[in-house]
Amino acid sequence: MDYSSFCKKNIEYGNSADKFAAIRKEAYAQLDKEAHVYLDYTGGNLYSKGQIEKHFQFLQEHIFGNPHSTNPTSMVSTQHVEETRKAVLDHFNAGDDYYCVFTANATQALKIVGESYPFDHKSHFLLLFDNHNSVNGIREFAKRKAAGFEYSPVYIEDLRIDEAKLLQKLTSGKYKHNKLFAYPAQSNVSGVKHDLKWIDIAHENGWDVLLDAAAFVPTNTLDLQQVKPDYVSLSFYKIFGYPTGVGALLIQKNAFEKLDKPWFAGGTVSYASVTMPEFFLVENQERFEEGTLNYLSIPAVKIGLDWINELGMDTIQKRLSALTEYLISELNQLKHANGKMLIHVFGPNSNDKRGSTIIMNFFDSNEEKIDVSEIEVKATANNISIRIGCFCNPGIDEITNCITSEELSVFYSSRDDAHYDKIHFLGRMRGAIRISLGLMSNYEDCEKYLGFCRSFLH
Repeated sequence: MDYSSFCKKNIEYGNSADKFAAIRKEAYAQLDKEAHVYLDYTGGNLYSKGQIEKHFQFLQEHIFGNPHSTNPTSMVSTQHVEETRKAVLDHFNAGDDYYCVFTANATQALKIVGESYPFDHKSHFLLLFDNHNSVNGIREFAKRKAAGFEYSPVYIEDLRIDEAKLLQKLTSGKYKHNKLFAYPAQSNVSGVKHDLKWIDIAHENGWDVLLDAAAFVPTNTLDLQQVKPDYVSLSFYKIFGYPTGVGALLIQKNAFEKLDKPWFAGGTVSYASVTMPEFFLVENQERFEEGTLNYLSIPAVKIGLDWINELGMDTIQKRLSALTEYLISELNQLKHANGKMLIHVFGPNSNDKRGSTIIMNFFDSNEEKIDVSEIEVKATANNISIRIGCFCNPGIDEITNCITSEELSVFYSSRDDAHYDKIHFLGRMRGAIRISLGLMSNYEDCEKYLGFCRSFLH
């Protein structure tokens, strides 16, 4: 499909094309200056020239001090941290129902929940097969406190939730207390958007809900007046590129006291004693903000949110939806001379309830999988940024490569943890190729990637 036909079919994209082309030329000039095709937005978004300039100007205008004081420089820092905190809550329409805890990243946000949730021998932790390792790791907190845990499957055909099995797991175990259900609003691997209806269903059956929103919120609106998970993990550089090193945990206020913080640190207590080993934790979000906040970078979060609001999340989503649909359609038509498929796209082959992240593998004309490392080397030579591997999501990798629990049990009981040792032992290659579109992706990026793919046809 040529560009003119694409724009006629996708009117929203065509209507915004000139505006976004001008923005890309001015605010993201390095992309075209370096002739780079960036297809790793789920790994990390790109920042605009304006964000950096505004933050640099901001830093030049004031003197900032550590917020944990009431001296003039500390008060300036505190003011801007709190303004940013409000901007985050406003962006997600949280109203007065949530606390915003600033963290180093989404992983730290998840760790706070894992180490503070009141797991015990009567508790239960439920996860999807499709979860980032930073969510999977919470099971270790559950195990150490003798809590049960289990995974609910996704279908191998489209990597969506097996709804019957999830519903069965959510409605069972009524004798358990302190039940935590964790799942991603959007898969960081397949791009599948898992239905947010499961938040209410879980609540109706006595579960607390941890929503991993890190891959969802860069291209979708999360309205916390419409859905009300107890805990939400976020990463800001995945939304607008800058700053790195700042994430957030949003905690519904009626779920706040359920988190039993296992220790105290600087900035988290209103009083602590050495003579008498007692302490009092602060009563708001600062309870979980250990040490000194990244007070110089946090104000850049508000700048980033302002930028996203200026671009318009609805426009971003519609543009990316059009590009994703086009890419999937074109990838599925690539065939070798003997009619064998070049590429297998995992997950949905339609654009319904999916984001702009696509995983795939390449196959030669004999239907043998091409090593993902070979694909990456050639992509790098063509100045294309993609990502290969398991993407910190072993559940999806084990599903897409048809690796059974029995095979893994034998491996882990007899081998060291070595990637290539695992490949040889299992007799098949692991991993896949992931491409992800974002703010400044355009039709030309898609065409260049499709041209790269065609170079493997025989």
